[in-house]
Amino acid sequence: MIIDISRMLNRETPTWPGDTPFSYELTWSKEETGSVNVGQLTSSCHTATHVDAPYHFNNGGLTIEQLPLDLYIGDALVVDVSTKAHIKPEDFTDIDLTNVRRLLLKTNAWADPTVFPKDLPLLEATLGKFFMEHGIELIGVDLPSVDPLESKTLDTHHAFEASGVHILEGLDLSEVEPGDYRLMALPLKIEGADGSPVRAVLETKE
Repeated sequence: MIIDISRMLNRETPTWPGDTPFSYELTWSKEETGSVNVGQLTSSCHTATHVDAPYHFNNGGLTIEQLPLDLYIGDALVVDVSTKAHIKPEDFTDIDLTNVRRLLLKTNAWADPTVFPKDLPLLEATLGKFFMEHGIELIGVDLPSVDPLESKTLDTHHAFEASGVHILEGLDLSEVEPGDYRLMALPLKIEGADGSPVRAVLETKE
């Protein structure tokens, strides 16, 4: 079974305050062209479900087309941390992370998909080293950011990059039970980009 864990993109999709809102409109209609409808998109790279490239927060970091695609396809573990306001390494001591390369954190903190959240659980920067030590290379969250909304230093973003941990944000895990899945969440091949929207899905493992 395929579970869509992407957020809807339309004019009502909430985006980071002050960032470019999403829009889709027809540039040409079938009536005008006589043959086809042709639309155009306007959006921030960080609206709804998206991949952060390290260049997003580090001028010397990799851009989106430079990231290895195998990060975004393969086995993934979904862990429920919805009771945690402060997520830290100790929260994973009872979870078997053996051979886990992709870890998705279900916080349920983005309760209303039509409204940008005001408060996020804190992901401690020490998670970067912890995840690296356990072989985790991709962290996915059902949040617009792995750092507090007001943060300018982006400590967790930088800690993840320093530990070789990549970031997938804005997932919709509301209908996903904890457990093992196969993830597919490929970013677009946009030269020089700081991020990319993705169509993220989970496939249940038979």
